[in-house]
Amino acid sequence: MNLRPSTSHWGAFSAGLEADGRVRVEPHPEDPAPAPLLGNLTGSLRHPTRIAAPAIRRGWLERGPGPDPARGHEEFVEVGWDEALDRLAAEFRRIRDEHGNHAIFGGSYGWASAGRFHHAQGQLHRFLNAFGGFTSSRNTYSYGTSAVVLPHVVGSSAEVLRNGSSWPTIVENTDLLVAFGGVPEKNVFITPGGVTRHHTPGFLARLGERGVDVALVSPLRADIPAAVHPRWYPIRPATDTALLLALAHTLVTEGLHDRAFLDRYCTGYEEFERYLLGAGDGVPKDAAWASAITELPAADIVALARRMAAARTFITVTWSLQRIEHGEQPVWAAIALAAMLGQIGLPGGGFGHGYGSMGDTGDIGPDFRGPHLSQGINPVQEFIPVARIADMLLDPGGSYDYDGTVRTYPDIRLVHWAGGNPFHHHQDLNRLRTAFSRPDTVVVQEPYWTASARQADFVLPATVPLEREDFGSGRRDTHLVAMHQVAEPFAQARDDHAILAGLAARLGIEERFTEGRSPRAWLAHLYESWRKRLLDKGISVPSFVDFWTAGELRLPGADEYRTLFADFRSDPVRNPLPTPSGRIEITSRRVRSFGYPDCPGHPAWLEPSEWLGGPRAERFPLLLIANQPETRLHSQLDGGAVSQAGKVAGREAIRLHPEDARARGIADGDVVRVFNDRGACLAGAVLSTRLRTGVVQLPTGAWFDPVDSLCIHGNPNVLTADLPASRLSQGCTGQHVLVEIERYDRTPPPVTIGAPPRIEKVRRRCREHGAGSVPGT
Repeated sequence: MNLRPSTSHWGAFSAGLEADGRVRVEPHPEDPAPAPLLGNLTGSLRHPTRIAAPAIRRGWLERGPGPDPARGHEEFVEVGWDEALDRLAAEFRRIRDEHGNHAIFGGSYGWASAGRFHHAQGQLHRFLNAFGGFTSSRNTYSYGTSAVVLPHVVGSSAEVLRNGSSWPTIVENTDLLVAFGGVPEKNVFITPGGVTRHHTPGFLARLGERGVDVALVSPLRADIPAAVHPRWYPIRPATDTALLLALAHTLVTEGLHDRAFLDRYCTGYEEFERYLLGAGDGVPKDAAWASAITELPAADIVALARRMAAARTFITVTWSLQRIEHGEQPVWAAIALAAMLGQIGLPGGGFGHGYGSMGDTGDIGPDFRGPHLSQGINPVQEFIPVARIADMLLDPGGSYDYDGTVRTYPDIRLVHWAGGNPFHHHQDLNRLRTAFSRPDTVVVQEPYWTASARQADFVLPATVPLEREDFGSGRRDTHLVAMHQVAEPFAQARDDHAILAGLAARLGIEERFTEGRSPRAWLAHLYESWRKRLLDKGISVPSFVDFWTAGELRLPGADEYRTLFADFRSDPVRNPLPTPSGRIEITSRRVRSFGYPDCPGHPAWLEPSEWLGGPRAERFPLLLIANQPETRLHSQLDGGAVSQAGKVAGREAIRLHPEDARARGIADGDVVRVFNDRGACLAGAVLSTRLRTGVVQLPTGAWFDPVDSLCIHGNPNVLTADLPASRLSQGCTGQHVLVEIERYDRTPPPVTIGAPPRIEKVRRRCREHGAGSVPGT
């Protein structure tokens, strides 16, 4: 069998076709820790949920565009490509002429492919910009809260998230690693754009071998590998800020904080210290106070603070901690605590954000961007924070706060999505279903009949990466990988570029979009332009032809030993931070000036509505953690072998402590109903002592399969609240939700998401809008 090179967000590999059409996958030979997720590719090309032909919702064909509560409930009618694109081009013109380009929302929250040319979001945005622009989204569900608050505190989010201290520096210099949210190994296999050598599992093993003291602060014991031998602090979820404040309080009252560092490198510490001591509210944020909130012994909190002050200490906070109400606070408080220890900028000391949240955090590969497609310039200035989609669709003209500004939601009439699944990553999916009924037209480009495709009016079948040519390279990847075509496109599927080029031709912007190049010509052009930029820097790489023939290029350079803010520490005058003061802003006058009660000017304990210490817990006494899945990337390839092997009774697995299960009459393997006042889902029970009592864990990404307000497949986002982290960031809060669980004693309905929806195949072109316009078969 001729295996051809390719890559994915979870690893580089070679692939070929078996006689039965299944994919044979072999990891890259240089990968020391290949991702198990490669196993999801084996049956992906001919999966039953592949979209075979363009399809239009029957109601849109019969009644025309407009808000429609039937969206997501009606059958689809297959049409030819010409009809689909002709009708869609006419709708684009109508929307632009009647409402303006700002009425078009190009969501397309990425992740569809590691390929840098066939990047669905980039292709769509390039097309929409050529058409005159669109309303866009800003930030991410992953770290949207941190992306807003970090520039106020340290001047940049990118510096922290992309250039943090490297794992070799941590392994060789850190004495005590305090991991808030742990370092979940399941997440380190993922890097946007691809990854050839997974280094992080090896570095985690070296932490254990070296005997580094590790404090795991998490309600989940699995949030760090067992080989690291951590001391587990099973904190009550959503209370990390209280613990961080108490650790800081101990440093102050015992004189263990570094006043010289605070005076030279920070601003606003005095105000924060007064808050710690309770000068304003009469409540000292001491260990006893935090113990009542976190349910950790006060003596353990004091002892941990002393250990931190006596050792080279590295504090890391996962992205999960900022995906909750007031998610700015644990990130900001961790920076303040690290500043009080005075070790920021020292090898093995200071703080980090996202270790265990993404594979490239702390990685050692080279740091330069590979070849990529320009999206052009968007003439439309409208945007929303990414997690405010439902608010935008439900409240056109409504106002909201964002990072010191007051903005207005645009009136969206057309939603175009390519290569993403909002019915995976958004919260309160029943509310999102209502929101998706409001636009005039919803378009989805997808290889599979995902929940988002089923909520669309136009469904355009796209190829998967193995059915086209591309190249991929992730952030800090060691290789640029040529992604050779392994299989012919499924049925009538076209790549995203071809779909949009056909639409662009009908709208008179084909030349602007394609520049007269085929996909192969684009690959050569992008590569050779990148090669020239490298040559200008004195870096020589082979020609495109030689690269493509070889199948990969080992990228030059590496950044093995890196310490965050080392230059700033060495000379804060010559290397100031890009904050108003040039220093670390433990108190930000700018944030304080916004007057947001849910995000004051310094780190603070703000009680969330979804936590075990609040009144809502009396009705829903279990805290569900909706974290990233171990068996897939988000919702991608949920039908794959690895993902399916993790199901229980055909549903997503929910983990709960045996004591919580016993109190509810639940046994291992039972189908259970997880519910609150927003919705409910069915899941398969797995009993485990590797999480604290009162906490259950149900990962995101099971394909949404609704029966009324019940997801029968186990998607936790039917339960989560569609509320922002704060008025500052408007970030996602989908990590935590209060629920109750009961055994499902009835015969559970069969999961239907593994098969296509109702589709009527037609043999001739449909007439224009109007009742009875859909011909029979």
